Amino acid sequence: MLRRAVASALLIALAALAACGTTSVNPVTGKTERTVMDEASEIAEGRKAHAQVLQEYTPLADPKLQAYVNEIGQRLAKASHRSHLEWHFTLLDSPEVNAFALPGGYVYVTRGIMAYMESEADLAGVIGHEIGHVTARHGAQRATRQQSAGIGVLAASVLGAVLESQGLGGAGQLLGQASQTAAAGYVASYGREQELQADGLGAEYLSRSHYDPKNMVDVIHVLKNQERFAAEQARLEGRPAPSGSSWLASHPSNDQRLGQISQTALQYAAADGKNYQDDGRARYLAAIEGISYGESAEQGLSRGRNFYHTGLGFALTAPAGWKIQNGAEALMLSNPEQDAGLVLRPVPPKFSGSHEQILHQILPQAEQVQVDKLSLGGLPASHINAVQRNAQGQRLPIEFTLISGPNKANYMLIYRARDANAMARASRRMQEAEASFRPMTAADRAAAKPWQLRTATMPAGGFAQLAKTSPLGERAEAQLRLLNGALDSDPKPGQKVKVVTQG
Repeated sequence: MLRRAVASALLIALAALAACGTTSVNPVTGKTERTVMDEASEIAEGRKAHAQVLQEYTPLADPKLQAYVNEIGQRLAKASHRSHLEWHFTLLDSPEVNAFALPGGYVYVTRGIMAYMESEADLAGVIGHEIGHVTARHGAQRATRQQSAGIGVLAASVLGAVLESQGLGGAGQLLGQASQTAAAGYVASYGREQELQADGLGAEYLSRSHYDPKNMVDVIHVLKNQERFAAEQARLEGRPAPSGSSWLASHPSNDQRLGQISQTALQYAAADGKNYQDDGRARYLAAIEGISYGESAEQGLSRGRNFYHTGLGFALTAPAGWKIQNGAEALMLSNPEQDAGLVLRPVPPKFSGSHEQILHQILPQAEQVQVDKLSLGGLPASHINAVQRNAQGQRLPIEFTLISGPNKANYMLIYRARDANAMARASRRMQEAEASFRPMTAADRAAAKPWQLRTATMPAGGFAQLAKTSPLGERAEAQLRLLNGALDSDPKPGQKVKVVTQG
């Protein structure tokens, strides 16, 4: 999901810029380089893409914390190689462990990544790294390379790939919107040298802003801990360790990044002769006290096998062993084999009327349509089997259920599988999940409590003792260790640590 909302705007702009190649001096290196984006173009395209980011993500509704992030960012930007830019720093209401930047001075961090930072200086390291991508003009460099190589095809999300691989044709325009906007990613991630350069610039900007450049080392340690934790969770669940494009899996490996940034940080500290002492940990913990942890009530909450969306007023239960994946545009319940799933997404308001009318609007060319009337949790529903031709003219089956949900909203539950055998194996479980769709009950609302980040004093019993009262479940101790950057040891009793509470 790295920098995903920005991709469409930048790549579309690339076509217009392709014939406008020129040369410019890189503010960091002082070298002249060919580019398809001069500074004015960078600023203009960043401004356009910023609007897309705000369509996908919601800024965190906490003016005090927004001001805190902005103050740190502005201080670092003032010490950067492009202090003359009008810089914008935004804290996003997302549980993703992510940070990204747009050309022209737009930098974003998520509350998800803030949860894992240990101090103000750590957060400054994250922001400094992203400022480094902007000051070194990495976005413009990538645009220039893509213009030279030809524009590739955007990578689709899991949802988009599943839908389009099944040949939804006309329905794909409706059902695949997530892959075209919310889930679109860059054609390529930043290169190895660019990531290392951004690490080094982050350390330099820390030093210039009176933070210890060694805090960039702490940031890379956080990334390594995330990798270790994800690999261990995958092992326990019997699946391969995750890999792919994210802030946590960039070129180069985090081992290599750690080695290089450790040397860079020492060089800055020695050259400056500074004695850095206050990393701002107390200020930082006070600033993030009470921030939402994990999913927020506004985005819907996964609690065990249940998914609750208090704003939309519905709940859903996944089959035993199935995984709930809550995205910006859709919810997916996927089986343990990851070859079949039930996708829930709202029907856009422009498609309205009876279920038959909505069906005709979504699939005007559908063939062999069979509609079975249902009632799900007392709500009217229509289970639909049909055949639709895809763009290549192939006739492919489509199966989904239309539901008239709470608050006069319509939803689609879409049956998806890798092939017919996977569909046959998972069909009964999909029907089980579908049957659980319901308006939220009093019990559902009582269970749908968001989690918050708090500080506590480390007890003598360590994380094992804290885990006993944590809402995080059976792996609470491991998650608390990850949250505090202590996978292999306990902080001393009496030290302040981060815990998760039920709001």
